[in-house]
Amino acid sequence: MSRLKNFLKKYFPLSSSGWIIFLAAMAVASVLCWFLGRITTSDTHVPMIFVLAVLVVSLCTEGYFYGILAAVSSVLGVNYAFTYPYLKLDFSIYGYPLTFMTMLAVGFAVSTLTTRLKSQEKLRAESEREKMRANLLRAVSHDLRTPLTAISGSIATVLEDGSQALSRQQQRELLLDAKQDADWLCRMVENLLSITRISGDEISRINKQEEIVEEVFSEAVMNFKKRFDDVKVSVSVPDEVLLVPMDAMLIEQVIFNLMDNARTHGRSTTEIRLYARPEGADVAIGVEDNGVGIDPETMPHLFDGSLPLSGKGAVDTTRCMGIGLSVCRSIVEAHGGRIHAENLPSGGARVEFTLPLENKGV
Repeated sequence: MSRLKNFLKKYFPLSSSGWIIFLAAMAVASVLCWFLGRITTSDTHVPMIFVLAVLVVSLCTEGYFYGILAAVSSVLGVNYAFTYPYLKLDFSIYGYPLTFMTMLAVGFAVSTLTTRLKSQEKLRAESEREKMRANLLRAVSHDLRTPLTAISGSIATVLEDGSQALSRQQQRELLLDAKQDADWLCRMVENLLSITRISGDEISRINKQEEIVEEVFSEAVMNFKKRFDDVKVSVSVPDEVLLVPMDAMLIEQVIFNLMDNARTHGRSTTEIRLYARPEGADVAIGVEDNGVGIDPETMPHLFDGSLPLSGKGAVDTTRCMGIGLSVCRSIVEAHGGRIHAENLPSGGARVEFTLPLENKGV
């Protein structure tokens, strides 16, 4: 019984949207045939219009039910209302059995194709999520070990020394190093928590409300300056108030990650500029810095979480960048936006993402 229920749920699902699409397609086909019947004496166009309606229903609905129902309804509608003898069912006339089988075959074939394509799309999406999880686990397993070891070593050195060999300044430096590593671990955990909010089916549950972009900037800059007061931050926004549907907490996480990335990996970064500007149906939000820019070799992999954990530089040169920017892309795409990065001609880099100005129910 459970197998039968799963089979029916998968291949013959029922939904209000499916009924609306079916009824709308049949209604449009009927009105169109009625209108054409008023201006022409031929009825050869009627089967073609209803075959098109069957095609539309099959493409726009899940499973086989609505496509097959549309095929059967079309045959009955064509036979009863739009072909001779009118307002009477008569399948004995030559050609009707072939029309019936053709419409039924179209409905079944297109429904089968659509079901398979949607199934493949779900598998592809699941594969992408698994790839993202694998990249996160790979990054976390490598990156968490280094700061934890450093924190443990610094604290152990201070405790074991007993204030004998190390000066107070040396002890302070060790504890500051441990604090920096602990802060980095906190940011890593924040990123992982953000990922759990937007993975799988949680995307549809993002709490998008209209927020003032300038206020979101203010919160992100405040959090950034609490940890890094050595970098100047400037903000540029339009004079008019920008209201954008978003999950404010997640977008603040994106902006903070981009600023953190600009400071950490820009190396010589002394200034960061935030800006927001309308672009058609979207708002563009960007983070620019005056650092050394982005290595062209790493540019194609900035946002996919697959940055190498070792390369030309030390481990710290890639630590946090891969997972942080991967989180940014996931959050932005979950909002229906896009993100990209580029080097500036004058030096430094720019990372810009867009958010739709209208809530599209993503």
